[in-house]
Amino acid sequence: MMKKKSVSARKASLVLFLCQMISALDVPLDSKLLEELSQPPTITQQSPKDYIVDPRENIVIQCEAKGKPPPSFSWTRNGTHFDIDKDAQVTMKPNSGTLVVNIMNGGKAEAYEGVYQCTARNERGAAVSNNIVIRPSRSPLWTKEKLEPNHVREGDSLVLHCRPPVGLPPPIIFWMDNAFQRLPQSERVSQGLNGDLYFSNVQPEDTREDYICYARFNHTQTIQQKQPISVKVFSTKPVTERQPVLLTPTGSTSTKVELRGNVLLLECIAAGLPTPVIRWIKEGGELPANRTFFENFKKTLKIIDVSEADSGNYKCIARNRLGSAHHVISVTVKAAPYWITAPRNLVLSPGEDGTLICRANGNPKPNISWLANGVPIAIAPEDPSRKVDGDTIIFSHVQERSSAVYQCNASNEYGYLLANAFVNVLAEPPRILTPANKLYQVIADSPALLDCAYFGSPKPEIEWFKGVKGSILRGNEYVFHDNGTLEIPVAQKDSTGTYTCVARNELGKIQNEVHLEVKDPTMIIKQPEYKVIQRYGQASFECVIKHDSTLLPTIIWLKDNAELPDDERFLVGKDNLTIMNVTDKDDGTYTCIVNTTLDSVSASAVLTVVAAPPTPAIIYARPNPPFDLELTGQLERSVELSWIPGDENNSPITNFVIEYEDGLHEPGVWHYQTEVPGTQTTVQLKLSPYVNYSFRVIAVNEIGRSPPSEPSEQYLTKSANPDENPSNVQGIGSEPDNLVITWESLKGFQSNGPGLQYKVSWRQKDVDDEWTSVIVANVSKYIVSGTPTFVPYEIKVQALNDLGYAPEPSEVIGHSGEDLPMVAPGNVQVHVINSTLAKVHWDTVPLKTVRGHLQGYKVYYWKVQSLSRRSRRHVEKKILTFRGNKTFGMLPGLEPYSSYKLNVRVVNGKGEGPASPDKVFKTPEGVPSSPSFLRITNPTLDSLTLEWGSPTHPNGVLTSYILKFQPINNTHELGPLVEIRIPANESSLILKNLNYSTRYKFYFNAQTSVGSGSQITEEAITIMDEAGILRPAVGAGKVQPLYPRIRNVTTAAAETYANISWEYEGPDHANFYVEYGVAGSKEDWKKEIVNGSRSFFVLKGLTPGTAYKVRVGAEGLSGFRSSEDVFETGPAMASRQVDIATQGWFIGLMCAVALLILILLIVCFIRRNKGGKYPVKEKEDAHADPEIQPMKEDDGTFGEYSDAEDHKPLKKGSRTPSDRTVKKEDSDDSLVDYGEGVNGQFNEDGSFIGQYSGKKEKEPAEGNESSEAPSPVNAMNSFV
Repeated sequence: MMKKKSVSARKASLVLFLCQMISALDVPLDSKLLEELSQPPTITQQSPKDYIVDPRENIVIQCEAKGKPPPSFSWTRNGTHFDIDKDAQVTMKPNSGTLVVNIMNGGKAEAYEGVYQCTARNERGAAVSNNIVIRPSRSPLWTKEKLEPNHVREGDSLVLHCRPPVGLPPPIIFWMDNAFQRLPQSERVSQGLNGDLYFSNVQPEDTREDYICYARFNHTQTIQQKQPISVKVFSTKPVTERQPVLLTPTGSTSTKVELRGNVLLLECIAAGLPTPVIRWIKEGGELPANRTFFENFKKTLKIIDVSEADSGNYKCIARNRLGSAHHVISVTVKAAPYWITAPRNLVLSPGEDGTLICRANGNPKPNISWLANGVPIAIAPEDPSRKVDGDTIIFSHVQERSSAVYQCNASNEYGYLLANAFVNVLAEPPRILTPANKLYQVIADSPALLDCAYFGSPKPEIEWFKGVKGSILRGNEYVFHDNGTLEIPVAQKDSTGTYTCVARNELGKIQNEVHLEVKDPTMIIKQPEYKVIQRYGQASFECVIKHDSTLLPTIIWLKDNAELPDDERFLVGKDNLTIMNVTDKDDGTYTCIVNTTLDSVSASAVLTVVAAPPTPAIIYARPNPPFDLELTGQLERSVELSWIPGDENNSPITNFVIEYEDGLHEPGVWHYQTEVPGTQTTVQLKLSPYVNYSFRVIAVNEIGRSPPSEPSEQYLTKSANPDENPSNVQGIGSEPDNLVITWESLKGFQSNGPGLQYKVSWRQKDVDDEWTSVIVANVSKYIVSGTPTFVPYEIKVQALNDLGYAPEPSEVIGHSGEDLPMVAPGNVQVHVINSTLAKVHWDTVPLKTVRGHLQGYKVYYWKVQSLSRRSRRHVEKKILTFRGNKTFGMLPGLEPYSSYKLNVRVVNGKGEGPASPDKVFKTPEGVPSSPSFLRITNPTLDSLTLEWGSPTHPNGVLTSYILKFQPINNTHELGPLVEIRIPANESSLILKNLNYSTRYKFYFNAQTSVGSGSQITEEAITIMDEAGILRPAVGAGKVQPLYPRIRNVTTAAAETYANISWEYEGPDHANFYVEYGVAGSKEDWKKEIVNGSRSFFVLKGLTPGTAYKVRVGAEGLSGFRSSEDVFETGPAMASRQVDIATQGWFIGLMCAVALLILILLIVCFIRRNKGGKYPVKEKEDAHADPEIQPMKEDDGTFGEYSDAEDHKPLKKGSRTPSDRTVKKEDSDDSLVDYGEGVNGQFNEDGSFIGQYSGKKEKEPAEGNESSEAPSPVNAMNSFV
């Protein structure tokens, strides 16, 4: 027998085709063969087991069968022969066993109820149908009953019973009203599985007289109606709420039996107010996912396709806010018989052996019985070749008389299965069903399938030859299928020829010749290219092809995947398409399709129509893909690849990248092979054994990479020994008694041949042992059991395949599994370095007791108690890990004056070893933490009371407290520091002889014998005397560190307004107000609210020449105000203006100044024309004295005189009016403005106007306490 190979997974369509042919061997599909071969009957069609018929229509009971010779049919009814000829109403269809009972011409369906069975018989046996139970459907009328109205109290539950008549099949129930509208249902009102209508609680809107239950009988297409039911709801106030009570099912438990494969429906409907919500659970498990559904507002649990695993207790829980109720339904899933292995037809030749197997399962387990030709096998004619063994019939050395049809019946209390299987004993010489001299044509590099459909009994053996006198075909380049088909996976040109199929068995031999022609593939060597054409121009696309000379190609052009427009402008040539006078509608994608009888190729290009010719420019693009790839010089480890470059697209090709695909191991995955310069179009490629190569080429230029070329023809290299061994070999035990050897498997192409395996070898290191080896499949792990704990092993893994071994591998060292260390470190010593740090020492353990890789040591330490408090607390162990083989470690973060314990453990890869004995050590005293609190209370004029709490962590025995304090003045400067030592047992102190109304800062800390701890600080103020702010109320408690106050109230007044400013100390975001009134008056204070938290305010509308009192307060602080301040507004200014302006000295001064300025201007003008400088300027340059330098007008700073500044105009208001008077409204710089402070002029924001030719007087830092008059020099400068 020839070697068979399975079909490659990459040929899915081929698999389907072959499967159809293989299945045809059991029952040959050839029509001529079927006419000649004898075959026992086979039932092909029959009516269902439970057949409900419409009593108004003819009854058709189906029974169809096939066989050779054609079978005859007979029937039994209720177990006895049914004589069809004696019943005029019953006929049998010609060439069929189907019965037709004529009901429409006087017959009654009820008369034909019963159990029917059909038998199909010929000379080779008899097949029987299932028992077909015929029952006519029934739709009886509703029994009449007197229905009383239902009077129900609001909130109570109600059940309206439907009780439909029993029909066949059961009717479908629904509730409607008189208008044939379905009654609305909800969580409160719903229909149960039995058809009753349940109200969890009734509402007034439920009152109606037309609750009607309908039953629909589908088989007879009839609907029956129950008499209307009346419901009247009466209200009682208040409505009593009730916890849930189950309406159905009743009681706390119930049972349910369902059959395997059916739908399980469980229902729970509850009464209650508010309406209960239903929830379902399965006790001891989960509801099956994807098969569980909730219906009827979660009142019905539906599980489809149930199985025995769904048996169990299902609990429904009804809940509202008053409580809950539940019910448990115990579900048992039984099973009617179902097939595990149904018997299959046997076609045997004389003298052969065979078996019929009939295996079924169910719950309870079904009983298996056999029949032969419809007769129980116990009473059937004996057959010496047959032996019954339970669910199996064994046939030995059968003869032609052994042909028969056997029936297997599997039954239990829930149903039965009946299967027919024939034994057909045939003695037939081989026949080849494939036509002789059939011609097969394929494209090169594609699979070729040569058919040899055959039949014979016994089953013939198939052999293939090439040529008339050729040798038998064998080898990896061919695949021989069970149905006789010969597959050539990669057909080449030299595969062309005549192939002979030979079929032989003991009764004869036959052969058939078929012919194979391998054609060259069709290629488009000049593809259409992208075109941009001006409107009304001409577009031309090329499609030059290369094809096999024996094939006739046809070229079809498409536009946008549709036929070309029926337009004479489109001219189709032999290898091109031309479009004349292109228009905008010609835009689109044009495709050239080349078809032959064996293959088809296509290429597309886009046409873009533009209105104007594009700007001439060179278009640079990626190159087109190479084409026409060809393999030559095929050797075992090399091949030569050549190609034709595609268009460069105006950018020279710099290099070609060659990629390969391994169709045998990784189909569809492309790998980088090599690359060559852009001037080279051939390359010699190195190959690996046992790889089915395909190559493709990618061109590269400066713009980018081209698309890949079409793949080359495939080339399958021969198998060879592996060239390399697995990498990353390791040996690490996972358990104390094993060694896990792992490695990285070879890739598919590295195997170099089929049957990749690994030889795993190991031996204990430093022991004179032989290597132990085992050969394993293509895996990456092997576990060696029964090894000693943590011993070194030498390991090597060698690859091999069907052709031999890889080179000798290198050895690696691994270790068997680790176990926990055996001993604890000894001689543990602790050296306390200071109160928070200790050093621990230990001796290393012997390495052989580590029983693994030594990872380090762990030190467990914990505080036992504090020596100062003698109180134990929850033990919190701390762990420090010291890597490697260290023998000491530091323990930081210890608490002073405490008792500690520690132990040390050794650690390996498996875990920790035993602990050393606990070692006790104590830390010395340290400095304490800060006192837990410091409170300052009971402030008086000269004393403060201090209270404090002891430190949270004393870290030793407290010896004393240290208190330091010092006063802080108004500018936050610190006064002299006073220090007081306080006994450790004190918790409060009264400081006396302090200054009144003074802020103090306190520093407080505790001490042990080691030293002082960290300090806590606080501030407080002694209260003021009666002249200042009111004392705080008695019992005010703790003094706030910053006592609120307003001080330094300052006023700057003009004629009708005054600017008030102040300083504030206290809480942020205070809201201020200003109170003022006439000094010495008994009138109430006037109050103005300050906008925001500003520290100034402008009082407007004041009377000139009047004395005012003013004070500032803060909102929300009762009685909190500043001391009073008194100011006086200035008198009216008009007379002073006239007096000053009319003074003779003032007029003379102004004239002198004007004359001086004029002289200076003339001199400067002359000097400038001469190109020189003013002498004064030279002097100023020499001395650079800022006190005598003039000022710049733009920023008020000093600078030199320059030509650019000589011609600046005088500022507005610097000239004297014609009447020689100076008016305030005409000048900003009158001499009146330079008077005393109270007579000066203010802006509304309280700032003094001091613009003297651009220079401003410096304002006070705060409060505008005083305003100085400008100097006469500045006043004069304003006129320059």
